[in-house]
Amino acid sequence: MNRTVVRGGLVITASDEIHADVLIEGGRVVALATHGSHGWTAGHVVDAVGKYVIPGGVDAHTHMEMPFGGTLASDTFETGTRAAAWGGTTTVIDFAIQPKGGSLGEGLDTWHEKAEGKCAIDYAFHMIMSDVNESSLKEMDHLVSLGVSSFKLFTAYPGVFLSDDGQILRAMQRASSNGALVMTHAENGLAIDVLVEQALARGERDPRHHGEVRKALLEAEATHRVIRLSQVAGAPVYVVHVSAREAVAELTRARDEGLPVFGETCPQYLFLSADNLAEPGFEGAKYVCSTPLRPAEHQEALWRGLRTNDLQVVSTDHCPFCFKGQKEMGRGDFSKIPNGLPGVENRMDLLHQAVVDGHISRRRWIEIACAAPARMFGLYPRKGTIAPGADADIVVYDPHAEQTISAGTHHMNVDYSAYEGKRVTGRVDTVLSRGVPVLDHRVYVGHAGHGAYLPRGLCQYAN
Repeated sequence: MNRTVVRGGLVITASDEIHADVLIEGGRVVALATHGSHGWTAGHVVDAVGKYVIPGGVDAHTHMEMPFGGTLASDTFETGTRAAAWGGTTTVIDFAIQPKGGSLGEGLDTWHEKAEGKCAIDYAFHMIMSDVNESSLKEMDHLVSLGVSSFKLFTAYPGVFLSDDGQILRAMQRASSNGALVMTHAENGLAIDVLVEQALARGERDPRHHGEVRKALLEAEATHRVIRLSQVAGAPVYVVHVSAREAVAELTRARDEGLPVFGETCPQYLFLSADNLAEPGFEGAKYVCSTPLRPAEHQEALWRGLRTNDLQVVSTDHCPFCFKGQKEMGRGDFSKIPNGLPGVENRMDLLHQAVVDGHISRRRWIEIACAAPARMFGLYPRKGTIAPGADADIVVYDPHAEQTISAGTHHMNVDYSAYEGKRVTGRVDTVLSRGVPVLDHRVYVGHAGHGAYLPRGLCQYAN
């Protein structure tokens, strides 16, 4: 019998908390009912007594196998999606990259080749536009029709990804007509490059200087700029990996004006700080990412933004590089350290710790980690909730289990943990992806190739 019942848990969604059993058939949620009030029979029963039953996490910002700075992110789609499942995430949205001088379609094809048949969980793609021109602007319409409905542009990384204001405006104008969502990496890359050059000339070469040159004011300036460009274009904008309180203030002001402006932050900005970049020796290199880690006093603005919904989503920006052989490329020159942190396995647990610590409620945990990213990127209610008709992406979560995060026990293909030694309360017990067990009582039973590609609809907050 192809039926599963998840029995006896506290079902938590973004809107409700109810003690209920969940009936699954054909990979979908069929019904919820009070425990003992039904006569359901099933070939597979998952005991969730004393535990939470939550939607699988949706991580809307990952970079598997991403080329950067002469190397590749160390997680493949196979290892990265397996690690995501261990951490209670059942959908990732990765970034396909348009090759310089090439088409959006070429970039999408390349990422399909990387991912197809490799993923343990479901996956989708955004598109990074690295060459905005008449041809790629026209291609945006076609990609939207294929279910790639979000496009990322950068105000950072001159010579690699940077688009000028005119290019960003043109892409936003196109998005206003085809319903796409423009995502932006908002830092003033041209100004940052000047500060990098000056710092290196002064002999300031250690990892901590990475954070010092990528100033919070330059994140805020670029955030303000892309918001105003989006306003001119009449299009929504989503600002990725917000790290600075000054940038949060720009988002808050725009949302108070009623603009369709959205923001994400990441666990590293909520739980780590510039102190990590300043760790002795070369240890700080482990924490080099962009936007950079900020002084700890920025964290309260991020938590407040999550509580007030001025920040809607917590993603990971999972882009791991091993300390040995990859991060070490920047010894003696912080500007050559590959930018990125591992975290796809830790997001759900860290955000549950935020519930334990009183920063957010249980339902807000599910909102920012599951429902909001699914809505933002056109996957709701198939993903991000537990309701009749939704995919049976379900996590049985033990809120009382204690664990210590460590590279010695994680499943990401990287030789360090950004959260090494951090004790957290809460742990994933069992994971179903479309009703199929991927993790069964802390035993991995998934396999590469189970994960399906997800064409997406339009942003459900803006259309």
